[in-house]
Amino acid sequence: MVHGGGVIHLELSRRQMLGAGLCAGFVATTAQSSTLLERVVAKAAPAPLPARPRVVVDPAVDADLLVRARASFDRHRLALRHTDVIGIADFSRPSREARFFLLDTHTGQVSKHLVAHGRGSDPDHSGFLERFSNVMGSEASSAGGYLTGDYYPGKYGRSLRLSGLDYSNSNAEARAIVVHSAWYAEPEQAALHGKLGRSEGCFALSYDSLQQVLQRLGPGRFLYADKLA
Repeated sequence: MVHGGGVIHLELSRRQMLGAGLCAGFVATTAQSSTLLERVVAKAAPAPLPARPRVVVDPAVDADLLVRARASFDRHRLALRHTDVIGIADFSRPSREARFFLLDTHTGQVSKHLVAHGRGSDPDHSGFLERFSNVMGSEASSAGGYLTGDYYPGKYGRSLRLSGLDYSNSNAEARAIVVHSAWYAEPEQAALHGKLGRSEGCFALSYDSLQQVLQRLGPGRFLYADKLA
């Protein structure tokens, strides 16, 4: 079920922007910001689309990253078949922390999961992503917006294909960057070593987390990966 809405550009401070609801289908509004939004939309949008639900997003997702995800979501909205759930990977956080989020855009509720990054992004295996790459053979994670594709039986079992929507991840399909489960992404690895193992650039999750992702994210939805400076 798609809820439309135009991209809104406001000359506000970062926190005011967040209050005004610049998040993909999940906005935290006050009476004052709602009034401001209504005035701006009426002036800036020649043909307004149906309003998206206004919800408060779980603060587990970094507010600044949420703004970036919203901007990418709006750029790629037409490529999506479904906008009820989106995925967000916050690679600013170490791999020992839950940093892969499934966000319900109707309620703002979030489920949190561990996710491994590529070994090319963390050559010293510190547990922190140091850099992104879109280069073939880099074995690194790539930043940007992704379109989720079909399910398929892979090396680690049932997996989810991805297509890169940005210049920064345009080689995702050619590099076989997908969402899959892996033994090195299980919670026990983080507890034992203080970090997860590394993938070859794929979003590697625990087995249980993958089942939720396959059920809730599925084909035709949006996944965003980035790292805050």
